[in-house]
Amino acid sequence: MTNLSLTRLWNALRFADRTYRLLDRTTLSCVLALNKERVCALLQPPGSISVLSDGRVPATAETAWPTRGAAWKVAVILMLANTLAFVDRQALALLVEPIKRDFDVSDTSMSLLYGLSFTLFYVLLGIPIARIADRANRRNIAALSVFAWSAATTVCGMVRTFPLLFAARVGVGAGEAGLGPAAYSILSDYFQPKRLAGAIGVYQMGTYLGGAVALLLGGLLASAIPTGSTIIMPLLGAVRGWQLVFLGLGAPGLLLGLLMLRIKEPIRRDTGEATGQVLPLTQFFAHLLTQRRAYLGIGFAFALMIFVGNGTGAWIPAFFQRQFGWSTAEVGLRYGTVVFIFGTAGAFIGGHFASWLSARGHRHGNLGAALLGFSALIPLTIAFPLMANPWVSLALIAAMNFFAGFNFGGGLAALQEMTPNRMRALVASAYMLLINLIGGTLGPTAVALITDHWYADPQRLPQAISITCAIASPLALICLLIGMAGHRISTSSSIAGPR
Repeated sequence: MTNLSLTRLWNALRFADRTYRLLDRTTLSCVLALNKERVCALLQPPGSISVLSDGRVPATAETAWPTRGAAWKVAVILMLANTLAFVDRQALALLVEPIKRDFDVSDTSMSLLYGLSFTLFYVLLGIPIARIADRANRRNIAALSVFAWSAATTVCGMVRTFPLLFAARVGVGAGEAGLGPAAYSILSDYFQPKRLAGAIGVYQMGTYLGGAVALLLGGLLASAIPTGSTIIMPLLGAVRGWQLVFLGLGAPGLLLGLLMLRIKEPIRRDTGEATGQVLPLTQFFAHLLTQRRAYLGIGFAFALMIFVGNGTGAWIPAFFQRQFGWSTAEVGLRYGTVVFIFGTAGAFIGGHFASWLSARGHRHGNLGAALLGFSALIPLTIAFPLMANPWVSLALIAAMNFFAGFNFGGGLAALQEMTPNRMRALVASAYMLLINLIGGTLGPTAVALITDHWYADPQRLPQAISITCAIASPLALICLLIGMAGHRISTSSSIAGPR
């Protein structure tokens, strides 16, 4: 081939290339004008998720929200895990009197067993686990947590001394430290924001289902095998009746841990970071600082509500036993039924009520629903211990459980919606750390200190509960109002940046 022919061929190829590029740009411009989001997604490398200039994840087949059926299936499985967590945690409340007799300890010691033992390792492990959950597989973290606390609960049924029981309860807290942060983050990526409060409400139903199941099963076991009796078990030898409760509660966790593995890890939404990227803690604290009024207000509001909830919940069985002479079996059946019906109903209705408000354009509907519940709790929590009739007290406790559950869905959804995706598990862990330090540890202990050191009389338990609630319940409402003001500022500005 001559040089002239090669030159003509080269010029023809260059002309074809320029023509192709011109047509390609023209076509792409037209397509971009028609559907910018889909083209941005197509231009992304395989396995990555594009983020538009406004911070949203474009809708594609890969990043579309899961179907409602799939999302609610995950919510129910997580609710079952939360149920088991509270069964293992709340069973101790029904067993205060027999454990106290067997180990010869005070009300204050029992309050530390109920609160401090659980919180101790939760404080140490909660934040590190949340850091992992913000960049790793959250499903696996939740499943491992179920296995861990179930094993620790079984150990509670084998120990022979109070210090060893305390250590086993520390293990329960360490195991449960991983569930909440992972669960809240998973739900945020399975449910659209307008439905998130309802989903969290369903998850929080586990709090009351767990408490109810612990009371009902504990009551049934107590009626069949008295908690103070001794039974000879194969391999274990002599076992007290209350220890059988812990032994029976440990086994279901192994099966539930396997069920947790059926959850599909969702795509992280509203984030442009690569999978596995670790956000520096300085960025996390900077975000909290810019919105401190909202985070601190909401956090302390719920911490004080849990302070009241744990302070009353830990002592209500003993209250009925000391004040009205109810047996362990009677308390378990009657109080457990109330928690089962009214607590779960409150969590379900409150979460969906908050979602209903948000879906209809109420910008602060999530916290508006919580405001109603917090207001109702003030007279209920103060009054129920002072009633002379046990059935009137139980009716007020039913209303108290309803309005306490009513608050969770909207309040926790408000925290999630104002938090960037890669910080959600960490924020959830910080929230749970706060409510466990203030509510889990101090609530039961505050009541016990009043009975042991102010009145120096265990029979003054009703007055101790009422005084505790008269201080904490109004403070919780004040903190919520402060948090609502901060949340209003947060959601009306763009200081959080791209999600």
